[in-house]
Amino acid sequence: MLQTRNDTSSISDRLSRLIAAAHSAGADAAEAVFAESQSLSVGVRGAQIETVERDETQDLGLRVFVGQKQAVVSVSEFSPQTLDRAVERAMIMARISPDDPYTGLADPALLYHHDHDAADLQLLDPTDVSAEAFKDRALACEAAGLAIPGITTDSASAGFSRNSWHILTSGGFSGQQSSTVFFQSARMIATDANGQMERDGEGRSKRFYADLPAPESTGALASERALSALGARRIDSTKAAVIFDPRVSKSIIGLFLGAISGPAIARGSSYLKDRLHTQVFGTGITITDDPFRLRGLASSHFDDEGVRVQKRNLVDNGTLTTWLLNTASARQLGMSSTGHASRGLAGPAGTSTHNVTLLPGILSQTDMMRDAGKGFLVTSMFGPNVNPDTGDWSVGASGFWFEGGAVQFPINEMTVAGNLIDIFARLIPGSDLEIKGSNDAPSILVDGLSLGGK
Repeated sequence: MLQTRNDTSSISDRLSRLIAAAHSAGADAAEAVFAESQSLSVGVRGAQIETVERDETQDLGLRVFVGQKQAVVSVSEFSPQTLDRAVERAMIMARISPDDPYTGLADPALLYHHDHDAADLQLLDPTDVSAEAFKDRALACEAAGLAIPGITTDSASAGFSRNSWHILTSGGFSGQQSSTVFFQSARMIATDANGQMERDGEGRSKRFYADLPAPESTGALASERALSALGARRIDSTKAAVIFDPRVSKSIIGLFLGAISGPAIARGSSYLKDRLHTQVFGTGITITDDPFRLRGLASSHFDDEGVRVQKRNLVDNGTLTTWLLNTASARQLGMSSTGHASRGLAGPAGTSTHNVTLLPGILSQTDMMRDAGKGFLVTSMFGPNVNPDTGDWSVGASGFWFEGGAVQFPINEMTVAGNLIDIFARLIPGSDLEIKGSNDAPSILVDGLSLGGK
């Protein structure tokens, strides 16, 4: 494992000096963030190494507040002269920026305070994994896929990233978090006797190296998916039941999360802007947001403004319970931050969630196909289009036509369309939930959606 080139005390000292310099230059408040990342990725094709990519970055961001104005600058070189210029640029930019009555540091009463009894979220794996081990893992992914007849390689890879994030504010917050992500993936090409080709893949990411599945399972699944798509056809436009496979069902939940984002609500540009504390989903539907999941890909004790986070039901028995609020959007709406601030180093905070899950229902995907009679099982989506004011939505899709409770043949070049308000109200979750990322959902059945084909 690559080691960080800065210890915590030296980083804290650097951030403290930067904030002190901003105060001396006339800032009313300031926030400094240091981010460090190391990553390694090994790609293979045809049993040969194709790429080895190693990246190490260090960046520092400074946000200053002058009255009701703010500005953000970032640098990747940390000499005293560069940091002095960063403070100078930030102050010049802030003074000419428009007033924003909602800007400022987070409410001190909402900040996270380090608790020695707080649970270790197990985000950092100290395991030392060599480039050779990642090469072997990528080769094993590929070999398992190629062992299936009719398959050639598109690509296979394995690697890791290690990230560290330090934040210090003039309001008294200091926080640090380090994490690792290990990954493996394979993308395979299937070819039939007529020369038709289909590509598909599989990939997994985990905080801990030991939690990755066997590489052979990743390669084999990628090939099986590619083979199953051979012979795809287009069908006539119609209206039918649609089942969104877990590979894509999380995208439906992602559309919901975007619609309850605090900045969108504050701008009035969301089709759900008037739906807080009302029934948006069907009775029995629950969507959770859990920042404390052990080894979760989006776990944390605080958000990117230092606000403490909490586990909550975003949707409880079908009712929308909250917006996703950072400090600025909360103030604009006359509310409090919900601990969902998310930011990079070059701009003010937006919002994001933690580990979101649509809780499962009782029907298997086969049960859904049987109950629906016939329809479209969607396994891939691309090119979504959403009207943020009305919720009208369409997306390109491919997958399988089903009838009588079973898949009949693959289909592609289709469009699925509907209104998201209506889709949320009528969706039925399946029982096949698997926790794989930071936004997970089981299969989702929605009856009577418009399908655009030939």
